[in-house]
Amino acid sequence: MSQPALERILEAALQAAGKPLSLERMRELFDEDGAPSPAELRQALERLAEDCVGRSVELREVAGGWRLQVRDDYAPWVGRLWEERPQRYSRALLETLSLIAYRQPITRGEIEDVRGVAVSSQIIRTLLEREWVRVVGHREVPGRPAMYATTRQFLDYFNLRSLAELPPLAELRELVEEQLPAAAAAIPEQPGEAVAWNPQPLADDEPEAGGDFRALLEELSAMETDLKTDFDDLLPPEDE
Repeated sequence: MSQPALERILEAALQAAGKPLSLERMRELFDEDGAPSPAELRQALERLAEDCVGRSVELREVAGGWRLQVRDDYAPWVGRLWEERPQRYSRALLETLSLIAYRQPITRGEIEDVRGVAVSSQIIRTLLEREWVRVVGHREVPGRPAMYATTRQFLDYFNLRSLAELPPLAELRELVEEQLPAAAAAIPEQPGEAVAWNPQPLADDEPEAGGDFRALLEELSAMETDLKTDFDDLLPPEDE
């Protein structure tokens, strides 16, 4: 039996995997003596991406590798496969996630200093359980508070290959000006349903949602000159 084309093998593996696959993981699909080189894998992935042009799925590279995913244009229909309502996140959680994403590594106390209010333990627990953030060390100050940073799962979820692809804060400020006080949309809950990074404040019981979030972005903007965008040195290798 002849071996199918390399791009067809990769397509089948990506459809079955349910998560991004790195080049190293793809090479493990083959016998050691017949494994394609990284260059051959990349060429096959390019051919597969071309095959997906005009189709409802696309090949996307994210932090964890490559994956096949439904294009955004088809999300309204595909989303109806799940009966559960999408989980809605509070403005406080999204503000906390935004601070971690743009100012990592950051401690809970430093987040509270910027937001001006206490960060609940439930918010931190939710972000850890979602595997969007992780503890990457402890600040060498009294009490040695934990420092938080985003994870590769965070990048994968928001369709980002690296932190350098986070939108500029000026772009977020413009987005806030356009969308507030309009009703905000929920973030999809289903695993693998990737969305563009767009931390929109959601309506909740807290007062003056728009003003608070604008103030947060202004505070972040003032610190943007020292923004660090590569945290691979803080993230130990993750298990496959």
